[in-house]
Amino acid sequence: MDPLSDLLSLLQPVNYMSAGFDAGGDWAIDFPDQQGTIKSAAVVVGSCWVSVTGVAKPVELHAGDCFVLPRGQTFQLASEPGLKPILAETVFSGAENGGIIQLNGGGRTFIVSSRFSVSEQQIGILLSLLPHIVHIRNGTEHTPLRWLVEQMMEELRSPTAGTVLVLQHLAHMILLQALRRNLGQGGVGLLSALADKNLSTALIAMHQNPARSWTVQELGELTGMSRSAFAQRFKETVGTAPIDYLTRWRMLLAGDRLSQSDEPISAIAFSLGYESESAFSTAFKRVMGRSPRRNGLHHVQN
Repeated sequence: MDPLSDLLSLLQPVNYMSAGFDAGGDWAIDFPDQQGTIKSAAVVVGSCWVSVTGVAKPVELHAGDCFVLPRGQTFQLASEPGLKPILAETVFSGAENGGIIQLNGGGRTFIVSSRFSVSEQQIGILLSLLPHIVHIRNGTEHTPLRWLVEQMMEELRSPTAGTVLVLQHLAHMILLQALRRNLGQGGVGLLSALADKNLSTALIAMHQNPARSWTVQELGELTGMSRSAFAQRFKETVGTAPIDYLTRWRMLLAGDRLSQSDEPISAIAFSLGYESESAFSTAFKRVMGRSPRRNGLHHVQN
C-alpha cells in the first residue's frame, strides 16, 4: 500500500455518526471533547466559521467547502466569529445516525458531517503526521468529493432501506477524498510530503521495506538528490528527520502487531530490522513511551 493508505489502515477509522445540521439566525456551538475521533464535514448551503484548537485564526467556510479535523482537537462552529457558544450536547443530544438536526428554525446554513472513532493504539503519533485542519475549498469542477457530499445529503433527506450502511461508506470515501485533495496544499506533515515527487519516492520505499537499514544517503540517491538536500527538504516538509520517521513508522507497525497478535517480541523485532530484542525494546520505549511488553493485548513470551 501507499503511505496514506498505510496510515489510515493503522488508524482504523470507524464511522459511528453521520448527520445533517440545518441552522438559522446567529449561532455558535462548542465541541469540547473530540479525543480519539476524526471529524469531517461539508457545507452544502450558506457559510460558517470553524475555530480549531492549535490553529491561530478561524477558518471561513462557504458552500461547497469541506473540512477534516484529523487530530481530534476541540473546535467551535459558528455563523460569525465572536458569538457566545452553546455546548454541542445541548444541540445534538437527540441526534440519531442519519438524522437532520435543526437550530433556530434552520434555513441559513446546512452542513453534512461525520465522526469517526480511531484505534487507540499509537493514536498520538499517527495523528501527529496529519495537519490540524484539512480545508478543501469549493472548486468549479465536478469532483468525486462533491458527488459524495451530494449523495450523503440525499440519503439524509430521504432515508430508505440501507441508509445507515450507505452513509457509513460515503463517510469513509469523503474522508479519504478530502485527505487526497489536500495533497500539496502546504503545511508540515505526511500529506505535504506525499505531494512532493522526490519525498514520496523515499516514503514509499521506507513503507514498502521498513526492515531495511536505510541510510539518508541511499534515500537521497533514490530521489536523485544529494544527501544534505534530501535531509533538509524531508525535515522541513515532514517535520522530522528521515531516519527518525523510519524508526517511528517501524514502532507504529510493531505496536499494531503487538496489540493484534501473540507474536514473540523477538520475531517482530527481527522482521523490522532489529538484530536484538533489547535494541528494539529500547527504540520502542523511546518512541512510544512504554515498554513493548506492556503494549495492548500482547502476551509476554517466555
